[in-house]
Amino acid sequence: MSTTTTTTVQDSTGLLALKGKAQEEGYKYTSLLPVFPQEEHYPPLTPFEHVDPGHRALQHQDPRSFLANAQVTQLTPPIGEEIRGVNLATLDNDGKDELALEVARRKVVVLRDQQDFIERGPDFWLDWGRYFGRLHIHPTSGHPEGYPHLHLVYRDQSSSFNYEQSDRTVATSWHSDVSYELQPPGLTALFLLASPETGGDTIYTSQVTTLKRLSPDFVAFLRTLKAVHSGHEQADYSRSGKRGGVVRRDPVDNVHPVVRRHPVTGEEALYVNRQFTRRIVGFKKEESDAILNFLYDHIDKSIDSQVRARWEPYTVVLWDNRVTAHSAILDFIDEKGIRHGVRITPQAERPIPANENLKFDN
Repeated sequence: MSTTTTTTVQDSTGLLALKGKAQEEGYKYTSLLPVFPQEEHYPPLTPFEHVDPGHRALQHQDPRSFLANAQVTQLTPPIGEEIRGVNLATLDNDGKDELALEVARRKVVVLRDQQDFIERGPDFWLDWGRYFGRLHIHPTSGHPEGYPHLHLVYRDQSSSFNYEQSDRTVATSWHSDVSYELQPPGLTALFLLASPETGGDTIYTSQVTTLKRLSPDFVAFLRTLKAVHSGHEQADYSRSGKRGGVVRRDPVDNVHPVVRRHPVTGEEALYVNRQFTRRIVGFKKEESDAILNFLYDHIDKSIDSQVRARWEPYTVVLWDNRVTAHSAILDFIDEKGIRHGVRITPQAERPIPANENLKFDN
């Protein structure tokens, strides 16, 4: 992986100083620090047809054959497993299909010992990610220079280029990535190039389980609802000068079902999140706020639906963004250390309403 330092970034956020300091200190991944080119702008996203690779795995004689020589540990009953002994970099197409199905079923999959995958670098990561869907370019986040399809998270003791709010008593911010898009992501990958000695974990919750905890009559009511998801606040956050101050694509609002159905497993999942869901369609503000605040509070408190992914060197975490929500844990911000991560974000289908009559083969 290249560690060449670039010097063409022009912004007012101190990124040049950051990159210079990283070079002086011999940081291995200087070339993958975030940049925010001010001239970058992209047209609106257009709809596309998405076929989930997990569909093909359902037809395999053994849909988990890629795990034949692996050590698999369930992390909690409703969500999460850890896998050792699978090399993501060398999976063939059948293996990738089976991986997609495994992630859909377990929601979060933590793969250890992925040095081969991580060290292959940006071009390989993008080719790998395209197998699972059209890659998303984030409208406001940093990316490595020349690689806009790679979303970066970065925080050290003095700098943050993340979308985070410092005026709250709790830094946890449950969200489903860019749920405001017409076709939000499905299978998503994240790995850290650098992490603090302790802390900085990521927590996930199963939105399938949070929905199951609710009473049947209330779930039936939720199935009839749609909600607006908005990217405007995130864009305004950047326009205010934070996070590099870039808005690459005009922000959008989109309407999605409050309860969505997974296209492969057929499972129903709650699909609202505090970060991007704004209101229930057709309801007055107080009515909408009452429903959404109840659901947000339910998600926040549902510890029995959650799993914590602990970052070890050369770990890759895969999750199904359609049926989970997650949050970084900012318990390390007063400590020395860098948290520098790369996210590969394939888009999936437009959310399917739970009451839509579809046939599932699982």
